[in-house]
Amino acid sequence: MSKKVLVVGGVAGGASAAARLRRLDENAEIIIFERDEYISFANCGMPYYIGGTIKERQRLLVQTPESMHDRFNIDVRINSEVLGIDVDKKILKVKSKNSGIYEESYDYLILSPGAEAIKPKIEGINSNKIFTLRNIPDTDGIKSSVDKSGVNSAVVIGGGYVGVEMAENLKKRGLQVTLVEAAPHIIAPFDSDMIVMAEKELVENGIDLVLNDGVKSFKDSEHSIEVTLNSNTKITADLVILAIGVRPDTNFIKDSGINLGVRGHILVDNKMKTNIENIYAVGDAVEVVDFVNNQNTAIPLAGPANKQGRIAADNIAGLNSTYKGTQGTAIIKIFGLTAASTGNNERTLKRLSIPYKVIYIHPASHASYYPGALPLSLKLIFTDNGKILGAQAIGYDGVDKRIDVIAATIRLGGSVSDLTELELCYAPPFSSAKDPVNMAGFVAENVISGKTDVITPKEFLNYNRENTILLDVRSEIEFSNGHIEGALNIPLDNLRKRLGELDKNKEIIAYCQIGLRGYIASRILSQHGYKAKNLTGGYKSLSILNFTPKKYDKNSHTSQKQILDQDTQTVKSEVALDKLDYDKSLDACGLCCPGPLMQVKASMDNLTEGQILKVTASDPGFYEDIKAWCQRTSNKLVDLNRDKSTITAFIKKSSTKVENYIQNASSIRDNKTLVVFSGDLDKAIASFIIANGAVSMGKKVTMFFTFWGLNILRKHEKVSVKKSFMDSMFGFMMPRGSRRLKLSKMNMMGMGAKMIRKVMKNKNVTSLEDLIKSALDNGIEIVACQMSMDVMGLRKEELIDGIKIGGVGYYLGEAEDSNVNLFI
Repeated sequence: MSKKVLVVGGVAGGASAAARLRRLDENAEIIIFERDEYISFANCGMPYYIGGTIKERQRLLVQTPESMHDRFNIDVRINSEVLGIDVDKKILKVKSKNSGIYEESYDYLILSPGAEAIKPKIEGINSNKIFTLRNIPDTDGIKSSVDKSGVNSAVVIGGGYVGVEMAENLKKRGLQVTLVEAAPHIIAPFDSDMIVMAEKELVENGIDLVLNDGVKSFKDSEHSIEVTLNSNTKITADLVILAIGVRPDTNFIKDSGINLGVRGHILVDNKMKTNIENIYAVGDAVEVVDFVNNQNTAIPLAGPANKQGRIAADNIAGLNSTYKGTQGTAIIKIFGLTAASTGNNERTLKRLSIPYKVIYIHPASHASYYPGALPLSLKLIFTDNGKILGAQAIGYDGVDKRIDVIAATIRLGGSVSDLTELELCYAPPFSSAKDPVNMAGFVAENVISGKTDVITPKEFLNYNRENTILLDVRSEIEFSNGHIEGALNIPLDNLRKRLGELDKNKEIIAYCQIGLRGYIASRILSQHGYKAKNLTGGYKSLSILNFTPKKYDKNSHTSQKQILDQDTQTVKSEVALDKLDYDKSLDACGLCCPGPLMQVKASMDNLTEGQILKVTASDPGFYEDIKAWCQRTSNKLVDLNRDKSTITAFIKKSSTKVENYIQNASSIRDNKTLVVFSGDLDKAIASFIIANGAVSMGKKVTMFFTFWGLNILRKHEKVSVKKSFMDSMFGFMMPRGSRRLKLSKMNMMGMGAKMIRKVMKNKNVTSLEDLIKSALDNGIEIVACQMSMDVMGLRKEELIDGIKIGGVGYYLGEAEDSNVNLFI
């Protein structure tokens, strides 16, 4: 006896179920009901059709009603909306465009209604200039609007997958695009320490990015729409794309007796069966089990929907198929970048109180000596016993295959040790002998086995560093080009010789550029009796967290000089790149920091005054690094260009001050640096008068306080901190704060200091305390020497608020950018 199977909804889940069922049962009567005209289309491709990458609309249509009928003998009824279900009578109530309202009986029912775009009750949200993107009619509406002349700007609300893809594709169409996200970061499946790289990519490609700010209202006008955010920021555009999320389209079954979750999703078992006999459900409308944490969740993805449709059909046909859960493996293109993830992120694990560990690596996409090697960043999350909980990767090449391998390992119950043993394809153009997946496994295995104790960048930012030494084991050139404040620089190759400079009573946090040298340093230190941690991911991972998009400014959009064409970003000089003459070229592609800078330095050393070096590099950090390097070395950056993942710089050798960076912008070293060694009242007053005078003239001023000068910065009140006996004695004998400072001459047991303060007050001269406050308010950098603080037993808590802690390296870096350097 043949079965009569009704399928509500097509696209991924419903269409897959119907096609699979036909392949299993030639005699079944199968009917698909679709509310719109299109039963199976590539909804993931819709942004790229709007953006012009997919040229032909027809390519989005996977199956038509006619092709579905001809190939699979399935009755497809489009423009047919299912209004309700009578589960006792096994009848659907259907409203058809052509046939009106009627009933249809079934033996089996597969529900695949999908999800609908969320449209909150916000003032003005019903404007015809506001679009959502869920189906072909939505796509046609947006594309028609974008194609009109006079449409030059768009606001995309929501930074999920659809929102980011729409922002990119609208930008490629030449629109001025603002992306607004209410959360602190875009694309929720990624942790903030990874997704900031994608945010930077958006900004660098001309997207105005607004984070942590939701929409308050919309206001329509004849030719534009004004979006008011919760911060009262107002953005005017020609159209709005609303992409703040989806909810299950299940209103039509609320009174049917089919069990729904708290957010309206259909509840199913592992055979995709509902609580009602012979009724199955698949796709975006169902609640599934998270494969990693075994909790119920909703993950609207096309891949799982297809698999669920197949499993429902299997069970109707008598096969015993089960769905084992969804990992949430997903990928997105963001201009030149690729971002992919699988499993759980830190946010989910914290919410569920699941303990975990994290490591970061920053390998090359393939062998670094083969041309075109590009950096990628990989984050692995795992448990103490090696179970893999999740992974995230971002880069320009090779991201997809690394996450796919880890996703497969998770699905098969593998551990981090299994990652080390995987035998993956290797040839120089495709990978390295130790693939990044293997490397992630090695690093994680070292953490689990106790060979290294790691600290993550986010943990480091909140870490109590009172009794620690921050050790930078990179080269001197890397250190001078940027380092963590307060770090001591001992290059790794010199570490064994200089171990005596480190205090064994203090914990040492070692870091390098990406984590490998930091690991080696931690092994050296631990085997010599030091307590050491390695900053996983190194300076690169920590630096990533510093990126914050600029606040939206309606008057400062992308410069017309920044020309965006497909995946190309170029900041052009007055001379076309192909016409720029150069004397020597350097290919630094495939090298990770500090490789490119070291190669640049070696090449520049062999040039003569006025000669030009052309450099190509693939390390994304090189774009900013070369600017800083040229500024500090007095070489002229003639031009800087980014094309996809390749950065090209033209550098002119010069022994004079840097006159410009890019586009002949002036960048003359005119900063002021003061080293305050003395703790005398009169010298302290003089130093702050000079500093405040310099900053009032628009100069950047750094004041570096060392030894007795630190007493000027002490709080007046006693601060309770735990110290050794000797440190406490130092603190007791030294003056606590600016009010207790003595004069260098005629102090007269404190009378001289009181007299000079009275004279200053009578003559309306600003007091030292007010001068210090003005200095902080005016942005003067006041830096306390870490080494001097250690020697004198002072703690950061004893210093007034707003003081930075730094070392000699920090001072020297500031001094290099100064044309005045005073020692007081």
